[in-house]
Amino acid sequence: MAGLNLDPTQLDRYSRHIIMDDVGPEGQAALLDADVLVVGAGGLGSPVIEYLAAAGVGHLAVVDDDAVERSNLQRQIIHRDADVGTPKVDSARRYVEDLNPDIDFEGHEVRLTRENAADLLADRDFVVDCTDNFGTRYLVNDACVLAGVPFSHGAIYRFEGQAITVTPDGPCYRCVFPEAPEEGTVPDCATAGVLGVLPGTVGCLQATEAVKSILGTGDLLTGRMLHYDAADVGFEEVPIAANPDCPVCGDDPAIDTVEDVEYSGGCTVA
Repeated sequence: MAGLNLDPTQLDRYSRHIIMDDVGPEGQAALLDADVLVVGAGGLGSPVIEYLAAAGVGHLAVVDDDAVERSNLQRQIIHRDADVGTPKVDSARRYVEDLNPDIDFEGHEVRLTRENAADLLADRDFVVDCTDNFGTRYLVNDACVLAGVPFSHGAIYRFEGQAITVTPDGPCYRCVFPEAPEEGTVPDCATAGVLGVLPGTVGCLQATEAVKSILGTGDLLTGRMLHYDAADVGFEEVPIAANPDCPVCGDDPAIDTVEDVEYSGGCTVA
């Protein structure tokens, strides 16, 4: 690993990792050599980007086609008031470069689509789904499952959040939710609101899963969904089993390419 040759500045920067038996210089080298894609640079993406950059994930790619709005600043902590009107990938780049010069930042000011998903996901070590709509969540799931790339899903709503990690040997998001609800039946943050600190909690869980996956340590949220209620400060773990009839990872999958799926509304096979 190229990262094994840590220079004095890196030894200082990552010293609290290096002294851990479960990380050490080899683990830090793995982080520096890792390639992670974050889909979305908003409420969930902000803490994910911040902590992965701080941890020394060497290649950090971010996909987001939005610009910073002032209403974002209540929860999207990597963006500043001066960034209003700026593409979120540019604001994220500025934040990462200021935080850690070790990071190779790759920004894509586009929306993840069935046409570009395969190229953007190719050869990643881990993907973090920080999106805010069902169509893109199912697209991330299907594309990652088909590519054999592990990913963390996170979602937030008012005081509640959830997280799950999908690996090639475990159940996927469609095993839990085979089809998306009809478009417009579930309000988004702009309609229902969200507690500003909530995405920080869920995003930190997602960043933790990414780091653990790269290090190959600990137990991932595979086969279980973690639900968080910020109002009562409670966590509930729900076991998840693989669905043999799952359209993407089941015994006889109907989806073998994302290009055959309509990722809006119910996210059904076209």
